[in-house]
Amino acid sequence: MKYSDIVLIYNELSKTTGKLEKSSILAKFLPHFRGHEEYVYLLRGRVFAEYDVREFGVSTQLVIKAIAKSSGLKSEKVVEHFRKEGDLGDVAATLWSHKKQSALFSKTLTAEHVLASLRSLCVIEGHGAVDKKLNIIVELLMNASSDEARYIIRTILGDLRIGVADAILLDAVVEAFFSEDLEMHDKVRHAYDLVTDLSRVLEMAFKGKKAFEHVMLLPGRPMNVMLPVKVTEIDEAFRICGKPAAIEHKYDGFRVLISFDGKEIKLFTRRLEDVTKQFPDVVEHVKSYVKGKSFILDSEVVGYNKEKKKYLPFEGISQRIKRKYHIDKLVRELPVEVVVFDVLYYNGENSVELPFKDRRKLLESIVKEERWKFKLATQIVTDDVKKAEEFYKNALKIGEEGVIFKNLESTYKPGRYVGQIVKLKPQAADLDLVIIGAEYGKGKRTGGLTSFNVACRHNGDFLSVGMVSSGLKEKSEEGTTYKEIDEILQKLVTKEEGNYVHVKPKVIVSVTYQNVQKSPTYSSGHALRFPRITHYRPERGVRDIASLEDIEKEVKRGIRKSER
Repeated sequence: MKYSDIVLIYNELSKTTGKLEKSSILAKFLPHFRGHEEYVYLLRGRVFAEYDVREFGVSTQLVIKAIAKSSGLKSEKVVEHFRKEGDLGDVAATLWSHKKQSALFSKTLTAEHVLASLRSLCVIEGHGAVDKKLNIIVELLMNASSDEARYIIRTILGDLRIGVADAILLDAVVEAFFSEDLEMHDKVRHAYDLVTDLSRVLEMAFKGKKAFEHVMLLPGRPMNVMLPVKVTEIDEAFRICGKPAAIEHKYDGFRVLISFDGKEIKLFTRRLEDVTKQFPDVVEHVKSYVKGKSFILDSEVVGYNKEKKKYLPFEGISQRIKRKYHIDKLVRELPVEVVVFDVLYYNGENSVELPFKDRRKLLESIVKEERWKFKLATQIVTDDVKKAEEFYKNALKIGEEGVIFKNLESTYKPGRYVGQIVKLKPQAADLDLVIIGAEYGKGKRTGGLTSFNVACRHNGDFLSVGMVSSGLKEKSEEGTTYKEIDEILQKLVTKEEGNYVHVKPKVIVSVTYQNVQKSPTYSSGHALRFPRITHYRPERGVRDIASLEDIEKEVKRGIRKSER
């Protein structure tokens, strides 16, 4: 397949903002990928499955240098164009459109060649790596048309700008292969949540409906986890999950999927990142306290004070996720306890389709508990509101976040599904949001990005709900600092506009606020009043942030409060 065929689809997709229109465009094109299902990654601006976190490792400066070298211009001239257009993909397209046609093509770019070349960028390391990467990008650009150059550059910079989310692609799979069968929509979505690989889902679609009946998990790979919906009352929790229900402590740690394929134990976060190297102590605990030839366990890793033997809030151990050096020191200074609450795969068999009560029994039979190292989530099973309330109060008393209610008959369904699992904790106006832009600070914060534009998600896009500049710390021993976030964001800048920069939507933060009000100032149509960052959440991804629907619910909740 020619790369230009995929570029035509990019152009068509970029002309519409409609989710249904995008799905229909993709649905007509996906059948052409038979035998080359991996090309589907290119439609998301990626070259590997979502669970594969390898990156191109290419800076904006290197892309500018590549454009300059392949166009025959000086880097300074490319920078001038960049400042005017604000998009290096558009810069490349503009420059290429002015080149003489005879100089444009030495060979036709194929999708196979583009994919292979881009993948090679992710594995080049060591001495001379920068020059090797530069040569690969230049070779692609020298053979590219103006539109091809635009999307090659955008792919490398992680900003394809065609408005296609995974959900839209999955809708397109259903439309292309199953005539928009509503039952298949749920099965395709569920399959993707289990395998987190669009190529594998597409392979299944070519085989037909039966391929989605029992999707086999593969230990050693991450997957999307099951998430609770919020409730505010115990009665509401029972109404959703049924009676009796399992009620468990909700721990203030971070979610970890423990995966053992029979040879190697791996640890994955909610955003599918491999954090095995950061937690050698957890790996050792798994070896000591879990029996089985292979398994996938869902757990929470919680930090504690080793002298006082008290749990620490998430912020206390968040740095262990971020740090890749001096691991032994962090293990000693910031010990963790592993709390296991579900089993998804055991000894070669899926357990996601078992009811939760049976999964809990399986857990109890394979896990050996030892306090401050490895244990099962504290649980009761009851239909009594008073007992549930007492359990909830006791959880809060010992410092837990709250409780989780679980439907005893529910299967394990990644994502948020009403009727399966809910969380109850003291009401606090807080949301997980993603930073999409930032402003440079003033006074003692001059030179760093210290005011952040936070956004919710909506149909594959990110809509601003306001600027927040308070909550982070000045000193590292107090928690996440402005300097830390600034250093992370500086590597994600895609465009500068005076004092403001646009950044890739990668950094997730928890934000508290007084209330949400309607506002024409921000793209969501809403604004947070008195927002404050409480946590940097490096273990979470954009799938975890609040949706526009969540924001609108908060607006309605505020209106109801004011009417009381």
